[in-house]
Amino acid sequence: MELSEDGEIYRIKGNVNKACIVDITFKRSTEAFVAGKDGVTSFGTDPAKPWGRIYHKFWPRCEVSGSFITQKGEVDFSGKGAFIHAMQGMKPHFAAARWNFASFHSPSYSAILMEFTTPPSYGTSVVAVGGITSGSEVLIAGPQPDVVHNTTAPDSDNEWPEPKNTTFAWKGLDKDGKEVKGTLGGDIGRRMDRVDVMGEMPKFVKNIVAGVANTKPYIYQYCPKMKLKLEVDGKVTEEEGQLFMEATFIS
Repeated sequence: MELSEDGEIYRIKGNVNKACIVDITFKRSTEAFVAGKDGVTSFGTDPAKPWGRIYHKFWPRCEVSGSFITQKGEVDFSGKGAFIHAMQGMKPHFAAARWNFASFHSPSYSAILMEFTTPPSYGTSVVAVGGITSGSEVLIAGPQPDVVHNTTAPDSDNEWPEPKNTTFAWKGLDKDGKEVKGTLGGDIGRRMDRVDVMGEMPKFVKNIVAGVANTKPYIYQYCPKMKLKLEVDGKVTEEEGQLFMEATFIS
């Protein structure tokens, strides 16, 4: 991974897996943002001595270029995208029992939202962070409302409640103090992929981890077209774009 001298461009290159050689570039179109003072979420009873921490910093709207070279040929990834710098200083199943993620891009706007629910040992707390941008600036950013799975259906392979219809929402004040609200909602269609995380591990490792941690993580991915409904100081606009969504169940 390379960061340009001016801090505006990340280039990610990878050729460890010859079946998929990666070379893509993210050029920042707007300001970056973090939630709170430094983007750190601390776990534990004493903020001065946390038991664990996770960190997220967002580039919510980027110009993306480059490609993935697969065994079936080259896949061009040019377009709009988001880059998230994430660091996790604790075991994944201690940090969260569930995750929701949305990355939406249209010609004029981008909207990003990340939500996780902590396990019962940390109070089953819900943390949602996100923001909405125009083509050149962040409109709002910070803590956001909870993600809602309006309808679900049990996955016959694992009984996780696979989402079928969801609502993502944003709200905040822009730099001029005007109220901004955003909504993405509706049927998300057929899933694009389902990742059995344990299935990517060797069988003996999978058995050990599942037995010790009592986890069965699955990631559900969707990529529907949707309309972002944006309200700024009472004025409503709608614009269609591409949503990439993930729903992750861990424990």
